[in-house]
Amino acid sequence: MLNDTIRRVTDRIEQRSESPRAAYLARCAQARETGIRRAHLSCGNQAHAFAAAGEDQAPLAEGQGGNIGIITAYNDMLSAHQPFERFPDLIRQAAREAGGTAQVAGGVPAMCDGVTQGQPGMELSLFSRDLIAMSAGVALSHNVFDSSVFLGVCDKIIPGLVIAAATFGHLPAVFLPAGPMTSGLPNDEKARVRQAFAEGKVGRKELMAAEIASYHGPGTCTFYGTANTNQMLMEFMGLHLPGASFITPNTPLRDALTIEGTKRALAITALGNEYTPISEILDAKAFVNGIVGLNATGGSTNLLIHLLAMGRAAGIVLDWEEIADISDAVPLIARVYPNGLADVNHFHAAGGLGYLIGELLSSGLLHPDTRTVVGEGLEAYTKEPKLRDGEVVYEGGARQSVNDKILKTVAEPFQPTGGIKRLKGNLGNAVMKTSAVDPSRHIIEAPARVFHDQDEVKAAFKEGRLDGDAVVVVRFQGPKANGMPELHSLSPVLGILQGRGHKVALVTDGRMSGASGKVPSAIHVSPEAMDGGVIAKLQDGDMVRVDAVNGTLDVLDETVLEREAATADLTANTHGTGREMFEIFRRFVGSAETGASVI
Repeated sequence: MLNDTIRRVTDRIEQRSESPRAAYLARCAQARETGIRRAHLSCGNQAHAFAAAGEDQAPLAEGQGGNIGIITAYNDMLSAHQPFERFPDLIRQAAREAGGTAQVAGGVPAMCDGVTQGQPGMELSLFSRDLIAMSAGVALSHNVFDSSVFLGVCDKIIPGLVIAAATFGHLPAVFLPAGPMTSGLPNDEKARVRQAFAEGKVGRKELMAAEIASYHGPGTCTFYGTANTNQMLMEFMGLHLPGASFITPNTPLRDALTIEGTKRALAITALGNEYTPISEILDAKAFVNGIVGLNATGGSTNLLIHLLAMGRAAGIVLDWEEIADISDAVPLIARVYPNGLADVNHFHAAGGLGYLIGELLSSGLLHPDTRTVVGEGLEAYTKEPKLRDGEVVYEGGARQSVNDKILKTVAEPFQPTGGIKRLKGNLGNAVMKTSAVDPSRHIIEAPARVFHDQDEVKAAFKEGRLDGDAVVVVRFQGPKANGMPELHSLSPVLGILQGRGHKVALVTDGRMSGASGKVPSAIHVSPEAMDGGVIAKLQDGDMVRVDAVNGTLDVLDETVLEREAATADLTANTHGTGREMFEIFRRFVGSAETGASVI
């Protein structure tokens, strides 16, 4: 029996989305009826499209078999995407053996938030999602493809690719991950060294050694941040092959899953009997399943923006209210750093997503009847891929947790509700991830300390001007102000203050990294300061209450609401590191609570 809250929330989303969803599906149906244009191109058009295809040129020109468009986010600076260098050759060969062809349709940019964290380049990070979607759209606009595969992993890359795939919703789409790097220095030890460096207890040499020991090879970072939350989401929503997310790179099983995903992308084209366009996968039930996974695992708050943007691309209108309601119904049954000590490799070994999906399905917390890239129903995602004689076979996955410090049951969870809270009050709307926050800190009432950028916070701390109970307010960090950068580099400072016994919270119209979590943080505040939101009216000393128990965010003196909103000179932040090219994004971007998108 489906949980009543899950049913009611899904019904609410479907009702709200009825008109945009119908219009979206009508557009996809029209594109499907028009058909792939490859067969209708002029000879000159076709010659351009197939000129460099080598041995695939004749099959393409003769229209034999399906043609896969590969959208790749490969670069060899980003560890999570470096393994994709080998994927096109694997995909092309697998397609030939299956009677089809594959071409790299185009590449998309993929920046690393780990490199830009606390740096000016971070102000391009969120906007890169929409640029990725547009870039993939350009690649697919050649309209010579029967299917598509998407190579991407990290923070904005997967959401951008999903937006593009949804826009070309008449095409099948299979997402092929690269997997996590092998385990290195434990994440809690890395965090300890970072905090010691912030306190001046260790030097840069020790800090650098710890960072390199943690981030040491190809694959995603092993903590459960936005990148690995994306991977969870792709399985819960049926866009990966079952069990594909957390197989490490450059291993026989990883390569075999890439080959199998290619075969599947050809099997579900309109040329065969299993036609599965992504428009039929990305419905309200799929998004609700993704939100359930987000809460059950304590995933990244960045998805609270990305889910809204992805949903709208498929005609599904989501709201933070639904995410919070689902959070109240879904227990936290996974603990992966920063919500625990385990990394994603330990999580996978303990039973991983197969166990998690099976446990949630049997408890009525997931829609079992969704369409996926492997067929009807989510039950297939409880199985585990194995390599037998070079072929992928699926066997029954874990039905019990191998380690109850990492994975629990719905009946005996780590906590009875998920990790996401929606906050609403006279300061506006915001969200908070509570799964890693000690319950004693779920309510913080303290005087505001107001800053206009994260460097001001760090300077105040170093100079001893920030040492006491405080709600640290960092404003003019919203999408219209400067692209809504993550403020993860504040985590060591805030953690030190909290460790000294002070009551500490963060309130910001910016974002926090998916790796953040131990300090209560009311983030994505809307309306943002740039729009004259109440956050722009706060002054040092105003008493602010951040309440994750009752879901409120308020300044206690309501006379503050009558003040003029502060302004900020942001001209210094509009140029350099490419920021000048994104002025049009800042001008037209939507609010955080609608997905912070320009599309």
